[in-house]
Amino acid sequence: MDKNKTINKPVLKPLLSYAKPYIWLFAVSMALALVTVATTLYAPILIGQAVDLIIGPDNVDLKGLVPIVIKLCVTVAMTALSQWLMSLCTNKITFNVVRDIRNKAFAKLDKLPLSYIDSHPHGDIISRIITDIDQISDGLLMGFAQLFTGICTIIGTIIFMLGINVKISLVVIILTPLSLFVARFIAKNTFDLFHKQSEARGEMTALVEEVTGNLKTVQAFGYEQEAEERFDVFNQKLREVSVKAIFFSSLTNPCTRFVNGLVYISVGILGALTVFGGGGFTVGNLSSFLSYANQYTKPFNEISGVITELQSALASARRVFDIIDEPEEKPDSENAFVLKDVDGTVDIENVYFSYDPDVKLIEDFNLHVRAGERTAIVGPTGCGKTTMINLLMRFYDADSGKISISGKPIKDCTRNSMRSMYGMVLQETWLKTATIRDNIRYGRPDATEEDVIAAAKSAHCHGFIKRLPQGYDTVVSDAFSTLSQGQKQLLCIARVMLSLPPMLILDEATSSIDTRTEIIVQRAFAKMMKGRTSFIIAHRLSTIKEAENIIVMKSGHIVEQGTHDSLMAKGGFYSELYNSQFTID
Repeated sequence: MDKNKTINKPVLKPLLSYAKPYIWLFAVSMALALVTVATTLYAPILIGQAVDLIIGPDNVDLKGLVPIVIKLCVTVAMTALSQWLMSLCTNKITFNVVRDIRNKAFAKLDKLPLSYIDSHPHGDIISRIITDIDQISDGLLMGFAQLFTGICTIIGTIIFMLGINVKISLVVIILTPLSLFVARFIAKNTFDLFHKQSEARGEMTALVEEVTGNLKTVQAFGYEQEAEERFDVFNQKLREVSVKAIFFSSLTNPCTRFVNGLVYISVGILGALTVFGGGGFTVGNLSSFLSYANQYTKPFNEISGVITELQSALASARRVFDIIDEPEEKPDSENAFVLKDVDGTVDIENVYFSYDPDVKLIEDFNLHVRAGERTAIVGPTGCGKTTMINLLMRFYDADSGKISISGKPIKDCTRNSMRSMYGMVLQETWLKTATIRDNIRYGRPDATEEDVIAAAKSAHCHGFIKRLPQGYDTVVSDAFSTLSQGQKQLLCIARVMLSLPPMLILDEATSSIDTRTEIIVQRAFAKMMKGRTSFIIAHRLSTIKEAENIIVMKSGHIVEQGTHDSLMAKGGFYSELYNSQFTID
């Protein structure tokens, strides 16, 4: 997608669409804005009347001042109350809108294809969901509070000024477009700068997330200096873009204030000449008119003051809407059926797939797996082993060809029902922030305590769990935990042993545990895999000797297939791979 088209896509309309459910609050806020403006504009009239009552040393009407002062106090009190209530309404609108946008964006993450997550830095996605939406909140909060009252004040002030003196009012109205032109010109040129600022902020967040999430590796390889240098580059880029954006947008306020100063001076001079010329235009009228002129120009100053926040909010909104507008994963067809009662047979017929159309990967792949068969997939790095697992689970759809379970094409059944037929233990462990018990129950929330303990014992993690301070109630997470990588993997194994689906996928499932524990877990796997179709990916070929079928892949193709003994006897590529693990150069 063209970057400029993405930047220039409409933002305000979809942003306002999120405010539709709160239209009644918007109406209340507008009504309160009208009350605030009316009382604010009524105050200068009272002040002008009071000025006319104290025009000279012997011309002071104290009795007449009393009711005016009382009216002024009531007016000020009503203004304060209506402003407070309006702030409550606008705050509620803003925070509800921001909450809805964040919920929509986060929910969209679950519907995006895995290819989107794989092709975008995770830190940048986090920045959009958290930082950019916070920026929307700041911009909307200031915009709602000042834009509504500003527009009402401008309209109301014009009406009041025309009621006092048409000639002076026309001077104000004619000079005002200068302020609008300056503000519009600057606002138009700041949006792109703030969009670049948001992108730079996202890049920095991605780098920080990358370094902090892998700090042990960074320190182990002495990469701290290089990480700091990369951070300095991103930080400098963010500084340069931010300085340009803020500097350019900050010109708005002083430029509009200069124009407003010209308006105020013009009103003062012309008003004074009108007073001297008679015609019923009093000093009190001039005092009221000067107040109106000041109030008339003030909204332009306030609006120009929030342009920075509004432009930053709109730029951030564009990045958030880019996620929300992203095409979702192709939904299940209307006639998709729920897959159940499978026998475990898997057929892969003439499958072609590549992540990049220009880089071929899986080509004309064919495989038949019998029910209950243990199928090991081996081969050098990058040959397509994990890609085949992604296709089996429909994390990616094949470009062409057909994959079937129990004779039923997986494209014709619902993803959830198909994926529930598999239990996965991956090389990369993942634990949610919850108790150990809840982590083991992840795939089967209704499991009893006895079932959880039995699964933990089968995975040989019951012992270390009981040694923890809170046992099964110990809260762990993927990022912050005192558990070793091997212990985390044992918990992931226990998670699968608890659900025991009809088919299993083990992708280097024992890569992070010691040799002694691996032997014990392999026995548990053998018991768990009995009668279940299993796909095993392993680089240590000694762990898949017992597999009934070994698929040897190279460059996306099956180059050999058979049992361990038959492949060794053949003396081909598998034999070379196996013997290379025991060869010391």
